[in-house]
Amino acid sequence: MSSNQNSSVKRRVSSIRNRLAGQRVRTKIGMHFTSGIFLTVIMVIVWLAAREYMTGFAIPLTERVRSITVAPTASVNSPQQLYETLTTLRYTVVAKTGAVIVDELIFAPVFVAVCFSTGLFAIRLFFDLLSYSHEMKRIKRILAPLDELAVQAEALSNIELSGEKYHLIEEKITSLEPTEEAGLSFGDADLMGIERAMNSLLARIRESNRQQARFVNDASHELRTPIAVIEGYANMLARWGREDEKVLDESITAIRNESAHMKHLVEQLLFLARGDAGRTNINPERVDLCEMMQTVYEESLMIDESHIYKYSSPVDPVYVMADEGLIKQAVRILVDNSSKYTKEKDEIILSVGYGSDTEVYIQVQDTGIGMKESDVEHMFERFYRSDEARSFGGTGLGLSIAKWIVDKHDGHFEITSREDLGTRIRIVLKKV
Repeated sequence: MSSNQNSSVKRRVSSIRNRLAGQRVRTKIGMHFTSGIFLTVIMVIVWLAAREYMTGFAIPLTERVRSITVAPTASVNSPQQLYETLTTLRYTVVAKTGAVIVDELIFAPVFVAVCFSTGLFAIRLFFDLLSYSHEMKRIKRILAPLDELAVQAEALSNIELSGEKYHLIEEKITSLEPTEEAGLSFGDADLMGIERAMNSLLARIRESNRQQARFVNDASHELRTPIAVIEGYANMLARWGREDEKVLDESITAIRNESAHMKHLVEQLLFLARGDAGRTNINPERVDLCEMMQTVYEESLMIDESHIYKYSSPVDPVYVMADEGLIKQAVRILVDNSSKYTKEKDEIILSVGYGSDTEVYIQVQDTGIGMKESDVEHMFERFYRSDEARSFGGTGLGLSIAKWIVDKHDGHFEITSREDLGTRIRIVLKKV
């Protein structure tokens, strides 16, 4: 971009800064002027009240008649007469019996109040005018990113790409191999913006491809085991199952278990695939977390009798805007994990509470095997299982599903875990 164009953009941005700073200073002056008038009125009212209450304590307020009077001889036909009228304004309080309680000139206190407010306003006005440079610096600091964006946008809009440069871009993109990690480099200053944008896009595409490949590999690995088990028992049935009832029963039980495991795994994979594709509908509604967690607690008592479940919540309802079915699914995943990694007859505590003025939480706490810090960092990755957790079975997808659900509700997790002491997981959501 030429220096003239750059200067033009900077002048426009500078003009915006000047207008904003001027508006801020005018707003301050207006506020101080209004407060000066208000202060004057308050001072006069306080003076009048003070004069009335300092005298005539023996006469009830309901027995008093108040008025502002002008001397009968006063008339307003000239500036001099106006002055005389103002200086003869009196505040009078007369008892119904006819006794004069207060009879005071108003001009002097009003004049003092006006002079005081005017002096105070003049001081404020002086500092308001001095603050213009401070406001300019403050607005310049705030608008600095926009300044840079405006210059860059102007630069992009004035780039003239010749046929040779178009050919260069096409050649570089065509020659780039999908598996290469190197980015594009045009070697042209005019194409730097395009170069950075395309390299950023390529990096995101490659990362997405890596995640997809890792997901497919992990899913294939997880499905391979139950398929191999089913195939092995099917072959054993074909050889000896007809004559040996023990082999028959064992094979049927194993095939049923592995089929159920594979069905559960496929359902989890489909849930994540639909979520990634944006095909999972979320229907937010006003949900009482206390009532929902009470339901999960009662379900856990019926389903799992080998652990001691406890539940605590505030007395009043705790409301959020959420899809109740999905949030309940996320909580059940946490409860299932806790029951899996906690010894029999140990406690699992469910609770609801307030995290802050704007946040509430759902909490599942256990006294299980706990996690290492390195495992906590990866616990939401798909198919991730720590070495200690592998002996407990599972697919490694439950927490990934829970995180997807919580992310879609603009929430987050708070995790505290210690090895051999247990794990506490909170789902934090925005309060209604």
